[in-house]
Amino acid sequence: MIVLYMSMSLDGFVVGPDDSPENPMGIGGFRLFNWLDDRESDGPSGQVYREGLETGAVIAGRRTFEFSGRWNGDHHDGVPIFVLTHHIDEGDIPPGSARFVTDVAECAALAKAAAGDRNVLVHGAGAAQALLRAGLLDELELHVVNVLLGQGRRLFDNLPAAYIELEQVRQLPARDVTHLHYRVVR
Repeated sequence: MIVLYMSMSLDGFVVGPDDSPENPMGIGGFRLFNWLDDRESDGPSGQVYREGLETGAVIAGRRTFEFSGRWNGDHHDGVPIFVLTHHIDEGDIPPGSARFVTDVAECAALAKAAAGDRNVLVHGAGAAQALLRAGLLDELELHVVNVLLGQGRRLFDNLPAAYIELEQVRQLPARDVTHLHYRVVR
């Protein structure tokens, strides 16, 4: 399964305004990850965090990959990273297990093959939107944080006018966040 894991504000932002490689989460955006303070707990946030670690491969958008410092070539303990990008610059070799892919269907197929029987974790609004448009995203694990950022980059800004039906399969309220899990209905 290809699963989006994304922290977002109640008003739909995944980063604050003025994000850049020097300030990857924008102004106030790191607030979206305060729920990770409870990742070692036995509560809902700890459960969701541990589930995310069971991934077999990662798909990331190019912007997310670059703004995160390319994760120094490793994300989730060495699982393969497939970076969905519009273009590949000649001579640009991604570090570690990362690989650039320009076609969304090829990216999804490569990641699923690499993950085996484990999930493919998706990071980045652009990658999520591309996978949704192509009908290749299976589930969404959204960590909706109790904050209104007001500005920044929204998770679902660039989707087509056609609706995408979702089935809620889990809702886990926790301190400062609600973890919502949806299956994409096809």
